[in-house]
Amino acid sequence: MDEKKIHTEEFEINGDRLVAEVKKLVHAGNIRRITIKNEEGKSLIEIPLTVGVVVGLLAPVLAAVGAVAALTTKCVIVVERVEADA
Repeated sequence: MDEKKIHTEEFEINGDRLVAEVKKLVHAGNIRRITIKNEEGKSLIEIPLTVGVVVGLLAPVLAAVGAVAALTTKCVIVVERVEADA
């Protein structure tokens, strides 16, 4: 039976690169959730991703990410990746 493990990683990014980085992560494919936090660690937006997400449906989410990017100079992206265990 395949068990799925969740691996979490965090990295800091400048607000001006936030939208581009989120787009890149969405296209990676094995992402379960992206959370964007401010420098104090407060969660600003959570983006749940499911298998088969249509990129066109992400336009409103990316607009919200752009608004967050405009309000912050630095932020932390928390990425939850799904790893299949054989």
